[in-house]
Amino acid sequence: MIRQAAQGEVVYNDDTTVKILERMGFRAQQAAQNASLEVHQQENGRPNTSERKGTFTSGVISARDGRRIALFFSGGRHAGENLQEVLRHRAAELGPPIQMCDALSRNVPRELETILAHCLAHARRQFVDVHDRFPDECRYVLEALQVIYHNDAQARERKLSPEERLVFHQAESGPTMERLHVWLKRQFDERLVEPNSGLGAAINYLCKHWRQLTLFLQKAGAPLDNNVCERALKKAILHRKDSLFYKTQNGADAGDLYMSLIHTCELCGASPFDYLTYLQRHADAVAATPRHWLPWNYRKTLEAIKHVQTPIEQSRPEDPGCTQAAQGTGETDERRTA
Repeated sequence: MIRQAAQGEVVYNDDTTVKILERMGFRAQQAAQNASLEVHQQENGRPNTSERKGTFTSGVISARDGRRIALFFSGGRHAGENLQEVLRHRAAELGPPIQMCDALSRNVPRELETILAHCLAHARRQFVDVHDRFPDECRYVLEALQVIYHNDAQARERKLSPEERLVFHQAESGPTMERLHVWLKRQFDERLVEPNSGLGAAINYLCKHWRQLTLFLQKAGAPLDNNVCERALKKAILHRKDSLFYKTQNGADAGDLYMSLIHTCELCGASPFDYLTYLQRHADAVAATPRHWLPWNYRKTLEAIKHVQTPIEQSRPEDPGCTQAAQGTGETDERRTA
């Protein structure tokens, strides 16, 4: 799935915090070592270098040809570093993908090139937060952005191709965004807004990242926001609220694996329970040809298997509901086959 995700046309990424007790114990040991190292470095006149202390769950959503793949990674790496490891599997003949994230520097891979787009919903949220203090100014910005989202909804309803959507946005959304950009610059040029105020910070964010926030007017296929990844991370946040922590890094890796499979099934319209059940029933075949057992094509593989099974094999219940029904009547699978 990582190799498949690396070929995506658009990749979304973000992260949230996570607790891994094993790493927290390691951090305590490192803190003690760093303390003694700091004393030694100060005595020798050398600067202290501290280790990264945080642990994160990164979400990476890859989109290509209408299909989305979800990946989760928990550990000491940021979202940009995890995305970089995914993109190392990208085919050499493919150009850089469009990357959608917020403006934090830790979300951007340092070594591999992407076409960077920033989340318009994140910029909008800053005006929502200060709307009570600056209602008139914020209303103007929010109404302008409402036009953009309305146009994007129309593009989805018409099922426009990426190229057609780009032309549509340039014609319908471009003038609105241009007027908004002029208005934003005028607030500072004419000193109508205090730059250090909440409204000033929101306006400065829009102006500073204007090119990345308006990539949907420049590049075919560029999304408006990072909501798809933020919704995916809610699964990790819900797990964190329920279980509080992972005990070991290996446990976190296992949790990431199942979370990735389950959410990819949801994005592909497949049943996670059904999918994981069939993976266990056909474990040998999955290990031999994993590309045939991905959430979006495993049903075709099952149909192909049924055509080569013997009549006795075909009579065995494949649906978990059939097995439960057999148990409810006191029958076992072996008796039903007999």
